[in-house]
Amino acid sequence: MIPMLKHYFNFIAVTLCLLFTSALASAQLIEEPKDIPAEWSQPYPPFRIAGNLYYVGTADLACYLIATPKGNILINTGLAASLPIIKANVETLGFKFNEIKVLLTTQAHYDHMAAMAEIKKATGAQFMVDEKDAAVAEDGGKSDYALGGHGTMFKPIVADRLLRNGDMVSLDGMKLEMLHHPGHTKGSCSFLFDVKDGQKKYRILIANMPTIVTDKKFSELTVYPDIAKDYAYTIGEMKKLNFDIWLASHASQFELDRKHKPGDAYHPESFIDRKGYDESLNDLENEFLKKK
Repeated sequence: MIPMLKHYFNFIAVTLCLLFTSALASAQLIEEPKDIPAEWSQPYPPFRIAGNLYYVGTADLACYLIATPKGNILINTGLAASLPIIKANVETLGFKFNEIKVLLTTQAHYDHMAAMAEIKKATGAQFMVDEKDAAVAEDGGKSDYALGGHGTMFKPIVADRLLRNGDMVSLDGMKLEMLHHPGHTKGSCSFLFDVKDGQKKYRILIANMPTIVTDKKFSELTVYPDIAKDYAYTIGEMKKLNFDIWLASHASQFELDRKHKPGDAYHPESFIDRKGYDESLNDLENEFLKKK
């Protein structure tokens, strides 16, 4: 094993042991499904994607750290038990966990939100969310149109700021544009921003891909009467976006395992993949048209 990776996995093991009791206590408060894919909780070595953007998530639940001299932004948190993994990843990269100042999410589902409240408590960071997902965040997923109705799925969290389409999230010169992309949840969203690497600049899209999460017919979802309209809007808007690098809420959605292997050298160009984005979006549009 590469020495750096051996050190990383040793660090993960120690951190998991130290924080397991706390994470387990939090996890017991929620009712996550029992058939969660193994890769959702599998540790993954953190790495630099491009400029000041880093991957700090698990093998499939994508979490992103944007570092600035005045604090950092964390997008998504994975499962409740992901907290020690994210903390270890952030510290492995050389950053302090309590330097996280802003918390964001691409969707208010347990697999991207379950550790959010605990991270906010540990860091004092400001949690910002698309206004259409605020209620679901506050009730821990109970009112979600597709996954709700089965008790609290993650620890409830109240937003410090509600975001609307086109709003900017700023921290020390970093500006992220929040793009309202509803359908998967009522407040699903993507983030568009620039990072710099020396004289080179990359336009980054962290996309919440419009996958369909309900087995019901859209016409049966009386709690979300605009769902078909929202999916159509999102697909249309996402087709128009311009970017250099695209990422997503799940690593599998942008084929992380093909573009990066643990221990690989820094190589932003491996994530330049407009063709893959267009093909994925076209596949999702076809699924939507069949569902509709």
